This record gives sequence, C-alpha cells and structure tokens, in this order.
Amino acid sequence: MESSTPLQLDHPSEPPVPSVAQGGLRRSMGSRHLVMIAMGGVIGSGLFLSSGFTISQAGPLGAVIAYLAGAFVVYLVMACLGELAIAYPVSGAFHIYASRSIGPATGFTTAWLYWLCWAVAIGSEFTASGLLMQRWFPDVEVWVWCLVFAAVLFGMNAISSRFFGESEFWFAIVKVGAIIGLIVLGGAALLGFHPLSEAGTHPFLFENFNTSGGLFPNGFTGVLVTALAVFYAFSGSELIGVAAGETEDPARNIPKAMRSTVIRLLIFFVGAIAVIAATVPFDEVGLDESPFVTVFSSVGIPFAADIMNFVIITALLSAGNSGLFSCARMLYSLADEGHAPQAFKRLTSRGIPLIALSVSMLGGLASLISSVAAPETVYLALVSVAGFAVVGVWMSITASHFFHRRAFLRNGGRVQDLAYKAPFFPLVPVLAFSLCVVSLVGIALDPTQIAALYFGVPFVAACYLFFHFRYGRKAREGQKA
Repeated sequence: MESSTPLQLDHPSEPPVPSVAQGGLRRSMGSRHLVMIAMGGVIGSGLFLSSGFTISQAGPLGAVIAYLAGAFVVYLVMACLGELAIAYPVSGAFHIYASRSIGPATGFTTAWLYWLCWAVAIGSEFTASGLLMQRWFPDVEVWVWCLVFAAVLFGMNAISSRFFGESEFWFAIVKVGAIIGLIVLGGAALLGFHPLSEAGTHPFLFENFNTSGGLFPNGFTGVLVTALAVFYAFSGSELIGVAAGETEDPARNIPKAMRSTVIRLLIFFVGAIAVIAATVPFDEVGLDESPFVTVFSSVGIPFAADIMNFVIITALLSAGNSGLFSCARMLYSLADEGHAPQAFKRLTSRGIPLIALSVSMLGGLASLISSVAAPETVYLALVSVAGFAVVGVWMSITASHFFHRRAFLRNGGRVQDLAYKAPFFPLVPVLAFSLCVVSLVGIALDPTQIAALYFGVPFVAACYLFFHFRYGRKAREGQKA
C-alpha cells in the first residue's frame, strides 16, 4: 500500500524515534502493550455484568461450554489475524486486509462496522460508569461523570500511543487482579475453605451443577442463543490487529502477543465462569447485579460491592480507552485509503491522529446523548449494530485470511517462507467463519436479540451501496491500473 508522506514527528530536543509506522504513526508499543490492549478491550462488562445473563440462559455447564466455544473461536480468528497482521502491519488494519484480499467495498464496510461498534460502546460505557459512580456520589448527575471520563480518556489517547499503551496496561492490571481474586477465593470456597461466610451456606465443588435442570435448563437452544453475547464478551482481542502499525518488530511481537492473549483469555474467562456457575444458582443470576459481587459476598469478603463497583468502573473505562484508540486508527486508515476525509490523516508532532480521535469521541458522546434522548429508537439501533458488527468483523478477518493465503500460493509463494502462518489451512478460516454464522443464526431464535439482524444487515447493505456510488469508479480504475 502506498502511504502518505510522513510528517515530522519529533521535537528538535527529543532523540530520534527508533522506527516509524506507515503514514507517520510511531512504532512505540511492545508485546506487553499489545497483550494488555487486547485484554483491556476484552475484559469489560461482557464478563463482569453480562456473564450473569449467559449463565441464566445456558445453565452452569452450558455457560462453561459457551465460553469454551468462544475461546476456541477467538483462537481461530487470532490465528488468521496473526498471518494478516504481519503481512500488512498497518494501523487500523482490518479493512486493509479485506480491501486487499476480498475487495475495497468489503474493506470499507468492515471499517465502518468496527468504528460504529466502538463509538457506541464508548457512549454506553460512559453512561454505565456514571451510573455506578452514583453509588458514592448520589448528588452528582450522570452526565457530569460522563464528561469527566471522556476528558480523561481523550487525554490518555492524545498524548502518545505509548502513553495509551501504558495506561491500558495498568487499567488491565486492576481487572486481571479482580478475576484472579475471584478464581482463587471462589475456588478455595468451593473446596470448603470459606472462614468468613456462614457454615453450610456455600456449595461444595460442583454440586450446584447437579441442581434440577441446572446443567441445561433451556436445552441446547439456551446455549445457542448466548453465542453472540459470548462472542461479544470476547470482542477486543482483535485490537492487536488495529495496533499492528504502531508495534515494534511486528513479526516477533504480534505472534507472541496473540499466543499470550488466547491463553490468558481461556484461563481467565473459562475459570471465572466455572467458579461463578458453581457458586451461584443459575436461576439467581441476571443483569441486576454483577456475578462477581455475588461470589465475593458469598465468601464473606468485606465491602465486596464497593470493591467490585470500582473494578467494574475501571473495566468500563479500560474498554472505552481501547475503543477510542481503535476508532481513531480506523478513521485514519480509511482516510489513508482515500475513503474518508483527508483531515483524518493529520498527525500531531507525537504521531497522534488528533482530528480522527476528536471525531471518534464526538461519535461516542452522540451515542451517549441518543441513549437519553431516544432510548427506544436511535440508541437501540446503534447497540444492535454494535453486537452484529463484532461478528461481522471476525467473519471479514477469517475470509480475508482465506483469500490472502490462496492468492499467496497461486502466485508461487511458499508457506515455509511466511514469518507467521495460521495452521491447518483452509480448515481454520472456514471453521471460524462458519461458527460466526452459527452465532447469527442463534440470535435469530431470541426475540430480545434479533434486532441485531434487523439493523445490522441493512447497515451492511447501506455501506456497500454508498461505497459503490461514491467510490466504486475510482476503486475499479485503481484495480485496473
């Protein structure tokens, strides 16, 4: 890909930057930053709050199976992503993969799906964080906290990509600590060690799985309808691909970060869900309280609700931090491709796409306003598209890998020459794509989630049509050239 002329990035008094990414973005993040950016994007309300919904619908064993399946799909998608990220180590890379391997219209649609997903998530996370802050500051309006959090996250992203990576690293440490605490303390309680709780009130091992109808209370359909919610809980792992253009030594750091991310997600998510499902009866969990609060309270942890309130706020802001980073890089990359206003390509002296960052923040605040002004119309549509978008992006990644590898082999390339190669081609991309389709079939069976299809499918169609009429001729001429 031809990149724009790099802008002057360094102040005269600063030492030279070791390496520069495409378009002038700095390669300043290492493997640990990539891992924590992915972990920060993944570990959010999907685990701390929505896991209760998954357990209530799928049952204890069904929830564990659902999250195991989600982790497996993440592994498949990350395997495809690893090969693509090293082949195209550019910022905002998802739509680059699709544009090069499938077609520019698919790349355009993928980019806007992902941008909208995170823009909506940013607004909803600000709202949720503001509501949780009212536990301690009941007299302060929610919108005040939303603006405070927006200013903090904007500042973190506007300073430098390395500062963003460092802030996300420490954000993620808090969340990971909470998950490890849940697994260790909850696991010990299941083994009979719970001196702070009342005797005889805590289940032993997996006896909670044996309650009437507790394994699969709603049959296999109950597991299937939670597929999208589980996949959405794992969304954010693909942020490694977004940050590829600002990573030191992509060929070494990207595969390392992906392996670490998959292993940690498997341990943290499946371990946490197993402990929660074994501790709390499936018919007593839902969205009204975090299952983490319930577990910590059951083992007698003092101030469990306040501790988890802080952790959940941190989780939401961390996910918003990663989301804002992703939105800005996606707009920058679209502009670099000529499919968005060129103003989004302007960089600060520190290599930050500030205009793209500002527009992304405005998009998040717009979804925040819509959640208050029109909760049953605009906001519902945006949230539905956001859930649909994650699976759509994963499908785009796996399809891009399939066509990329096939073209590579047809052009005389040798698999052994690849710096990183996804295993078992073409099984991995085909299986991952198929499982994503199954998750969309699952939501069609749930009246509360089917809105994702009603709004998501027309949105995708609108993106393709807009690209055809606005950029189609230019794209066709570019391919001929």
